[in-house]
Amino acid sequence: MNRITLLSLFGIMIFSISTIAQDRVTGKTFATRSEVLAQNGMVATSHPLATQVGLDILKNGGNAIDAAIAANATLGLMEPTGCGVGGDIFAIVWDAKTQKLYALNGSGRSPKKLTLDYFKKNGYDKIPALGPLPVSVPGTVDGWFELHKKFGSKEMSEILSPAINYAENGFPLTELIAWYIQKSIPRYMDKGFPNIKDTYISQNNGKLPNEGEIYKNPYLANTYKKIAEGGRDAFYRGDIAKTIGKFIKEQGGFLSEKDLANHHSEWLEPVSVNYRGYDVWELPPNGQGIAALQMLQILEGYDFSNIAFGSAEHLHLFTEAKKLAFEDRAKYYADMDFYDVPVEELLSDKYAKERRDLIGEKATTYNAGQISAGETIYMTVADKEGNMISLIQSNYRGMGSGMVPPKLGFMLQDRGELFSLKEGQANTYEPEKRPFHTIIPAFITKEGKPYVSFGVMGGDFQPQGHTQIVMNLIDFGMNLQEAGDAPRWDHTGGASPMGEETTNKGMIRIESGIPYETIRGLMDRGHQVGFVRGAYGGYQAILWDAENKVYRGASESRKDGQAAGY
Repeated sequence: MNRITLLSLFGIMIFSISTIAQDRVTGKTFATRSEVLAQNGMVATSHPLATQVGLDILKNGGNAIDAAIAANATLGLMEPTGCGVGGDIFAIVWDAKTQKLYALNGSGRSPKKLTLDYFKKNGYDKIPALGPLPVSVPGTVDGWFELHKKFGSKEMSEILSPAINYAENGFPLTELIAWYIQKSIPRYMDKGFPNIKDTYISQNNGKLPNEGEIYKNPYLANTYKKIAEGGRDAFYRGDIAKTIGKFIKEQGGFLSEKDLANHHSEWLEPVSVNYRGYDVWELPPNGQGIAALQMLQILEGYDFSNIAFGSAEHLHLFTEAKKLAFEDRAKYYADMDFYDVPVEELLSDKYAKERRDLIGEKATTYNAGQISAGETIYMTVADKEGNMISLIQSNYRGMGSGMVPPKLGFMLQDRGELFSLKEGQANTYEPEKRPFHTIIPAFITKEGKPYVSFGVMGGDFQPQGHTQIVMNLIDFGMNLQEAGDAPRWDHTGGASPMGEETTNKGMIRIESGIPYETIRGLMDRGHQVGFVRGAYGGYQAILWDAENKVYRGASESRKDGQAAGY
């Protein structure tokens, strides 16, 4: 049914219209559709054609890792407003042979010749969002080949073939991506950045494409062909690297051919906390995944069997836990090659209790605890052998820095913006350092066996989204699709790893579907409540139903995506 609520906040009358599927015969209140069920394999991405590419790889004998790389390459073409080979990649892999989780950090490092002193001498108090200065080494291609070397089965030429074909022959733009392209490309052109028109407009009949119109990227097809034929070195040591280094230097930046040649991904041990009998896994910093684990550690101390979903008590406790975790995020999270992040202490039961004891009945502000010491795409794939991969990939700030090397077909990321320029902080800029990263994949196991591979893209919202999904599944008994379709909220404000400090209690921004009683209850507790469009992430998930030997898939109803299996 449609529920229409009249809200009066800050003197503004707002109609909140939310579709709540309370008339579904299954009784799944929030689900927009059923879970997708399949026995042999499952792919969930933010684009139906990319999902089908991954599914075709599985049907033709490829495994989950092969399919994930193929789908990710396709998304780099079809969703350039969120990802591409100019960006970074992270993944968590469940390997059926070894019955173990593996974590890949495929993020790139800052240029060797760019120093903190350069920013000081030129009067910067923060790294700019666009242009050549925030460009760090793009790690995606190396990440693909690391995943493939360890787990892949098909040749990379076959894996990249579908994306190459779509780039050459074209594909129809979806509603959401067409909207983002129409908003993004003019912004970069207004800045006077070179090669934007040639790459994104001239190759498409000289105009920005609309929904349903055919979009091509022959430059990207050529780049993919070189990678398919020459491997990762074709990107990091060949003509592509020379083109990138020369272009960035011409634009006044520092990323060099040598920086690209020196790049390498890193295999890590994922970290976890146990939440009510389920192990929730994330990557350690330089990403923000452990913020979700810190939040869960704090929230496990409350009995949510007696707290209703979407109630003022639920959102209040969640928000205060988020504030506490994010204060620690601002102080401690950074590249662990440069800073000894106290991960074990941050995730300990003792520390969680100390932080939980600070939460009262009213909204408040916090400081980081005393420890002795960031558009994106998310996708997940599972195969008939039981392998599962949770993968996230991004350029940051939608399409990225605005830096498009000539005739390569992609934009370089601007992750370097996420460094702090304040001396002495964990995330302070240094040469050859990985910036603080917002993109995080997640995984849940139960008694040492795979349970859910999932992620929720969306900048600072991601740890909040991960925590909401885990609670929806475990505390509130929702199925996989309903857990993603349920209304969301996020808290904005507070300290950040870029050097900002907490000055107020911030704001809870709520999605339609949260009842007005909750809004009043939050205001009574001293929270500021507001609204925003498009800040609530993009969810994909696959659950392994061990009892029935069936995969269950779910896809984000707020995007154009699809979960599909066979």
